[in-house]
Formats: sequence, structure tokens, C-alpha cells
Amino acid sequence: MDYKLSITLFTFCVAAFSGMKAAEAASFSVVADGLNNARGLSFDLDGALYVTEAGTGGNGACIPPITGQGGSLCYGASGNVLKIENGVATSVLTGLPSIALADGTGAGGVRDIQFDATGKPYILLGYGANPSFRDNLGNIDLGKIIAPNFQTNSWTAVADLANYELVNNPDGGDINSNPLGFFIDGNNLIAVDAGANDLLSVQTDGSNLQALAVFPQEILTNPVFPPSGTPSTEPGQVPTPTEPPPSQLPIQVVPSSVVKGPDGAYYISQFTGFPFPEAGAKIYRVDTDGTTTIYADGFTQLTDLEFDSAGNLYALQYANQSAWKGNFDGSLIKIATDGTRTTILSGNGLESPNALAIAPNGEIYITNRSDRPGQGQIIRVENSQSVPEPNPTLSLFLLGALGLGWLRRSKRDGLLGQKV
Repeated sequence: MDYKLSITLFTFCVAAFSGMKAAEAASFSVVADGLNNARGLSFDLDGALYVTEAGTGGNGACIPPITGQGGSLCYGASGNVLKIENGVATSVLTGLPSIALADGTGAGGVRDIQFDATGKPYILLGYGANPSFRDNLGNIDLGKIIAPNFQTNSWTAVADLANYELVNNPDGGDINSNPLGFFIDGNNLIAVDAGANDLLSVQTDGSNLQALAVFPQEILTNPVFPPSGTPSTEPGQVPTPTEPPPSQLPIQVVPSSVVKGPDGAYYISQFTGFPFPEAGAKIYRVDTDGTTTIYADGFTQLTDLEFDSAGNLYALQYANQSAWKGNFDGSLIKIATDGTRTTILSGNGLESPNALAIAPNGEIYITNRSDRPGQGQIIRVENSQSVPEPNPTLSLFLLGALGLGWLRRSKRDGLLGQKV
């Protein structure tokens, strides 16, 4: 199946901020459109862009979601991998496992794709449920890392991350697995499991699967909940009109992506669990010995990170308000090596983004509208280098939120298939 490319240019004004000089605003163009729950992005050694689509589930067997959301997650082989090269997008791997709600939202399935130093591809499949239910769907590879063969439209399983959670449960909470993003570091595959709240490592031959770091619950002070009666992905956690809201609430960290920094440490984005506190998400730094520290904070529901060749870190936020508010305008934020933050894009068409990738020539690509079956996009950021840096003392802390349909989770929050 081929996808026709749209080349529609959208231009956005980046919000003016005190201390910033006028400059040409960043913009983006749509490179591909009409995708089903577009998730991860990666370039191969030849510069072609690969995109994962989590799919829309199907009419197969069903399992219950982790969250309190109604309906069941039903199986179908609707996952897909696209290759975009020379202005043409073509499916190179089809029939991948997918689970989703009846309307195609909340999809768990193909999350991320990466290439090793030799050009060999690996793919991460999300899940978003209790691993003990997985056998009910049949002999499928959700919750695993696989090695695909694009020529034969087939793949082999490399590592079962969901089973690691079932057997070990490193954080000691509810059993739940939803791998969202990974990074290839030599002969090691480094992955985050948003359901299990851990950072995992496994060799490319599938051996030595282990947890490098575990992210314990955090205590949220004075949480803000949806108004009573408002539709919620976590109805059991919303106080009733007759009970006062808690002053403190334990929430899950929900790691959503991992990348290796110039210093050799791993950097992990945080999505946060329900009720998705604004300015409550962090970027964690995990050293080679597993020591975990906070590198930056003040974000809201981060979904992806990427370093450029100069050592600047780009952070992607799914929306600029708590997800339950229903406004999914997202943001792309640049964090310079000195800590200065610049908002490259915010809203105005940037909606529920999930993943970003930086091309060899420095161009930035993003999966946009990533939680919307049939409406997903791949966009290319234009003029990103012309956006001025604010005064470090006036750095922007734009808020972001991840989609209700996919990156949702606490060990009760599910974070259903969406690192994206």
C-alpha cells in the first residue's frame, strides 16, 4: 500500500516573550498524511525516513484495558511500517499486531523503530495491559522487541519486555507493561517500559535482559482533577462531589522515551500518570551505574527526546494542558547546552505529537496527530534555527500533555500504545 504525500505548508508564529528579538518564525510542512496512530520515527543509514503506525486493532480477541475507560482492547494485524524516500511513502512491513478500542483509538502496537550501526533495523511493539492477558490474544509479539525482514515481510522476536514485567515487576506495583521507546547503544537495546516504570537493557541477540533503573512513584501535592461528571480515562481516581480532593496523591512516573546523551548517560522523558499535572514532567538522567538524577523539569507530559549534533536536546510535549482538558496543542522545545530553553513550535497545528527525529542535514521531523486513526501526519519543521533564544533567566516552561487515547498510564493509568 502506497501513501500519497501532501506538501501543504503551514506557517506559525512562535509566541513572543519578554527579552526576545523579532525573528523569522518556525513553520512546518506536512510530508505524509492519513496515517493510523503514527508513533515512532527513525532514519536509516541511507537517509530514508521510517515511520511506525500502531494500527487500529481489529475484530479479534479482546482484553480489558488497564484504565477505567470503557470498552475492550481488541486484536487485529493492522500495524504497519512506512518508508519515506524521495517524496514517496511506501509500506515496507505490514500485518503487525495491534490492539485498540472499537473506534481505533487507544492503540497499542508498533511503537518505535531504530537502526544499528550496520543498518539492521529493530522494532519495539507496545502493549498497554496486564501481560497475563496477552495469551488470550493468541501467539502475538506485543510487548516485545523484534528484528524485521522487509524483503520477506516477516520478523523474529528478540526480547520479551512484557514478560520481564510479569516475572519480575521491578517497581513492585501493579503488573502492567507498555514499552514505548528504545535506543540502540552498540550491542545493547535500551528501552523504557511506561507500564512497568523502568529502564531496560537487553543485548541485540536477546540475552541479558535486565532493569537498569526503576522509577518509583512520586507524590503530587494539591492535584487538580477533572470536574465531577467530566469523561475521564481514570474515573475511579476522580473524587466524587461529596468527598474533598486529596492534598497529596501518589502518581506513576511513566517514562516515555530514552536517548543517549553526548556525556554517555541515558536521558529519559516523563509522561506522568493521571491526573497529568501541568509542569510536573521531568527529564531524567541515568548514569552508566544506574544513578538517576533530574536533568530538567517544569514540563507537562513529555513524549520524546532527541539530541542534535551540537548537543542541544529537543523535547516534545503532547499537549500544552493536562490531557483531560481536551486541548491537544503540543510543543517542541529546544534545551541548549547551557540550559536555555526555546519554544520552536507550539500549537497552531502541532497537535498531539508523539515522536521526533533529526535528519542528517539537521531537519526535524515529527509524528503529528499521533492518537487519531486515519488523521496522523509526518511533519517537517522549517526555519527552526531562526527562532531566537530567550534570556536564560526568562526561559519558557511550556506545558504539554499526552493523548488520552495512548500515552496514558499509572500502573493503573495504562499508557496505551502510543513514544506515541
